[in-house]
Amino acid sequence: MIYFDYNATAPVMREAREAWLKTTEEIGGNPSSMHQAGSRAAAALSAAREKLAHFMGCQPSEIVWTSGATEANNTVMHHFAHTLDPKAEVWVSSLEHPCVMESSQHYFGKRLRLIPATPDGVIDLDWFTMELADKRPGLVGVMAANNETGVIQPWREILAICQSYEVPFFTDAVQWLGKMPARDLGQCDFVSGAAHKFGGPRGVGFLKIPRKTQLTPLLLGGKQERGNRAGTENVPIIVAMLAALEVREKQIHNSQHLLRGVWRDNFEREFLRALPEATIIGAKSPRLWNTVSALMPDGDRKHLWVVRLDKVGFAVSTGSACTTGKEEPSHVLAAMGFKTAQAMRAVRFSAGWETTEADWDTLAKALARLQTELHPVKA
Repeated sequence: MIYFDYNATAPVMREAREAWLKTTEEIGGNPSSMHQAGSRAAAALSAAREKLAHFMGCQPSEIVWTSGATEANNTVMHHFAHTLDPKAEVWVSSLEHPCVMESSQHYFGKRLRLIPATPDGVIDLDWFTMELADKRPGLVGVMAANNETGVIQPWREILAICQSYEVPFFTDAVQWLGKMPARDLGQCDFVSGAAHKFGGPRGVGFLKIPRKTQLTPLLLGGKQERGNRAGTENVPIIVAMLAALEVREKQIHNSQHLLRGVWRDNFEREFLRALPEATIIGAKSPRLWNTVSALMPDGDRKHLWVVRLDKVGFAVSTGSACTTGKEEPSHVLAAMGFKTAQAMRAVRFSAGWETTEADWDTLAKALARLQTELHPVKA
């Protein structure tokens, strides 16, 4: 099986497995305990916190460990639901992951405004700038990069605008981390991330919060994480997460992602040559180096391609793994202006650091072969 579904989850990398095993064998105490075993666990937790803060450019005290980004994102909305003025609005982009969309809808209802997107898959900065000049929301949330299309959002520009109006800014950096430099993310007020997207273990993530902020915790029953999140911290998987991110940050620092972007671009050319009726979604916008989202030829439903590719040894997806099983078209593609029939033809190919140039080439050849089988040229 050649794996092209890294945006859903990445296989656990060797360095993360080794860090988990070593920590599990050597550190068995509860980090909240006062004895030596507990102190060793607390020290490992502190070292991981300092390392993540270093990568992101923030203070260690601003990091809260969570079970993943879904919990982190829900925590942000829960916190603001309990601290905002009852009349204050919350603005999030219309491209957000379902856990942001659904939690913000749950907590804010009619007070939620969706920031529109352009047909190229980027939020409408002109709309945002004009609207913000007239009204101040209590929170703005825009993801760093979209999970379905790979389109990079102008989060730095939005952050600067929000800072000028003193509006808190939140970004879901799940797809950004481990693919693009983590630096500067720490300037955002709230940032969420998840280890399993870049080769760390599943079930662990974090929330970066502003300095001296006391969250209204989503989970109650303990004073861990300075009272921001109850529950005994899982030290081994937190250490494993940082072991994985450290490797990815070194690869990014060495610009290894740029070459992989060239491989992706070469694949797109071969893909469109073999399937000229297909469309690359967000092709005119800056995108993550690993992601290709495409509308397959007219009349071909996405599930057909996913199943056919699976049978010949390729794991691809139809979009967000968190919407699997739903028959509704992608809300991301709808926000970009695609019609329902078009959105039902979307297939996502997402590579990882382990994906080779040969893997991209093999995928392109397989797609060309399947296209010929599905649509034989009549003499």
